[in-house]
Amino acid sequence: MLKMEDLLKELTERYEKLKLGGGIKKIQAHKAKGKLTARERIEYLVDKDAEFVEFGTFAGDGMYEEEGGCPNGGCVCGIGYVSGKMCVIVSNDATVKAGAWFPISAKKNLRAQEIAMENHLPIIYLVDSAGVYLPMQAEVFPDKEHFGRIFRNNAHMSSMGIPQVAAIMGSCVAGGAYLPIMSDYALIVEGSGSVFLAGSYLVKSSIGEDIDNETLGGATTHCEISGVTDNKFPNDEACLDEIRKIFDKMGHFDKAGFDRKEAVLPTKDPKEIYSILPTDRTKPYDMLEVIERIVDNSEFDQYKKGYGQTILCGLARINGWAVGIVANQRKIVKSKKGEMQMGGVIYSDSADKAARFIMNCNQQKIPLVFFQDVTGFMVGSRSEHGGIIKDGAKMVNAMANSVVPKFTFIIGNSYGAGNYAMCGKAYDPRLIYSWVTGQMAVMSGASAAKTLVQIQTATLKSKGVTIGEDEEKELLDKITDRYNSQLSPYYAASNLWVDGVIDPLETRKIISMGIEAANHAPITKRYNVGVIQT
Repeated sequence: MLKMEDLLKELTERYEKLKLGGGIKKIQAHKAKGKLTARERIEYLVDKDAEFVEFGTFAGDGMYEEEGGCPNGGCVCGIGYVSGKMCVIVSNDATVKAGAWFPISAKKNLRAQEIAMENHLPIIYLVDSAGVYLPMQAEVFPDKEHFGRIFRNNAHMSSMGIPQVAAIMGSCVAGGAYLPIMSDYALIVEGSGSVFLAGSYLVKSSIGEDIDNETLGGATTHCEISGVTDNKFPNDEACLDEIRKIFDKMGHFDKAGFDRKEAVLPTKDPKEIYSILPTDRTKPYDMLEVIERIVDNSEFDQYKKGYGQTILCGLARINGWAVGIVANQRKIVKSKKGEMQMGGVIYSDSADKAARFIMNCNQQKIPLVFFQDVTGFMVGSRSEHGGIIKDGAKMVNAMANSVVPKFTFIIGNSYGAGNYAMCGKAYDPRLIYSWVTGQMAVMSGASAAKTLVQIQTATLKSKGVTIGEDEEKELLDKITDRYNSQLSPYYAASNLWVDGVIDPLETRKIISMGIEAANHAPITKRYNVGVIQT
């Protein structure tokens, strides 16, 4: 079992490797053209000494190895500040297959647009992409959540009044050409920036015209002949300076009105979370001790403290923002009825309590924060006869229909329907991150592996094949290893089931910036849960 320091070291090493994008040689070739890298462009653009939250960091991790890989999904995305204005930034990484779009690249860009739309945040596109990765075009081109959805979102954001600013800093080809041109501003860098529906080679093969890319779609052509782009700039820095000037003049936004007071640090040392939280996911611990090292002044006002104790609910402040917290209690508790309840399990009383608390927070316009360490709902005749499905449905209903922003952190286990009830990715959290200790699946690795072995053994027996104990153990080990690799938080982050894997100490910053972002989007929809399962 890895210790916390090992998990944090792994996080750092993985992140440092990702920052190299396509590798040192590709970075050197990129910079030899006088261009900044994807990360350097963001670092130059954002306000100095201001917070920046990256998302989708591990997108594509371990994917497409036969194609050479797509680290970071081929782009860097985050929420930051430009000229004092909070915004979403998307920066293509041309060191990764010339910035070509793999399926995960489209998914990550759509996530960036989703965050911008949900929170009414301006979005900046730093474009440097060769377009769709043609060998995988069938997986990125035609479907609803594929490449074309990005331009649909461009149009919808424009109709919503969300500012979009694009800088063409490299290639911008084919369908991808619509992204910057559908933005409010389209800037272009001389010499390196180009935008066209078809490059010179395709033009030559299609219509026989012999023309170079610069004349076809370079900065001078589009700023002085076609009018497709607004202004040209001599280098990346000058182009990014212009974006800062644009943002400097933007008007202020309407607010949702979430309550904030002066931030206070926790009185209990947040670093103690490292020792409180066991890396062995089967061991109990007191979630209250974790919460008190995240919230301001370590003050957490519990709701129905003595009832439904396997879920902790209560009000607190995080970096000054008022929040409602819903968290799985991981220690074994005893109800007043004398029932011993297992930590990390949702019982009827805890589901009932959480549903009511979630409804209260919606009534009072308080953002919700979910801390997941859940193995699922309680099973067995006692729970079924007590209506666990009904009570679980009530909790899901109250949470799914929430109109206040939701933020989710996977602290430990995130299994099955417990993932759903505690606001997993399917339930539209504004941001969702996993701690380095998190793991996500339908059930635990041990339980799943045993079940799968039983199924495979029964299938073989039905065909007249019997296997010995050694063969069965070998099969169990093989299935367990494969399943456990998919439990990893990095596997979840690679598939964008979570927005990233973080050190627990980053939690306060992410919640604070997430609520600040959400405050840009006034709540216009009335909270309505429909039919409640009573």
